[in-house]
Amino acid sequence: MTGIQSVIKASHSAGVPHSTMALAHLRASQINGCSPCVYNGAITAQKAGETDERLFAVAAWRETDLFTESERAALALAEAMTRLADRTDAVPDEVWNQAADHFDEQQLAGLVLWVATTNLFNRLNATTRQPAGAAW
Repeated sequence: MTGIQSVIKASHSAGVPHSTMALAHLRASQINGCSPCVYNGAITAQKAGETDERLFAVAAWRETDLFTESERAALALAEAMTRLADRTDAVPDEVWNQAADHFDEQQLAGLVLWVATTNLFNRLNATTRQPAGAAW
């Protein structure tokens, strides 16, 4: 756990807004069906000031104007990274370039690391059938 905590700390110190990281985490967790990550991710985002309206709309982020362009780029990247097998070009240049337009190299590295870490936890929790609402 110490190593994973170091990765989490590094990803969150890259300069990406906390709310953007929370939205990317929530979207990847929704896709993977990780109930504790969806639940705890939403609770954590709320405590950090995120609105219910935006949290309820994360799964439909393309169909709403509630998210900024940089948040949309992060959500698109999170989706592509999470659904690697859904297309032959796992993370299309268009998705990567859009993210690179909004985040510098350090921020992009932090975002990628965070989504990868989220996917790790999603897989661990889904595999071991961890319930939503469980204390961590």
